[in-house]
Amino acid sequence: MLSFILKFIISAVLVYGLSLVLPGVSLGGVSSAAILVVVLAVLNAIVKPILKILGFPITVLTLGLFLLVINVIIVKLADYLMSSFDVHGLLNAFLFSLALSVVNAVVDMLFD
Repeated sequence: MLSFILKFIISAVLVYGLSLVLPGVSLGGVSSAAILVVVLAVLNAIVKPILKILGFPITVLTLGLFLLVINVIIVKLADYLMSSFDVHGLLNAFLFSLALSVVNAVVDMLFD
């Protein structure tokens, strides 16, 4: 349980750091980052599997690169759902989702 809470806190701080570093991404604060982590987790648990099933033929044709587009869709949905999180444009959403994937991989590697 402690590992889960630590991963959550570190992810929220790193998401806030990404919003400061990446252009075109703005976030209200660390509390908004914590809410964003929860929103992204819910979207990844509910919406992402549906998009993967619907986009399976395109994913096969593009050799998996369409999964990056699905990640961008998830980030833009989070942008739509949260008023304190704003991503300007698809390129910035792509860069944010790519950086977030790398950060999550590092956090998962440290705590597993």
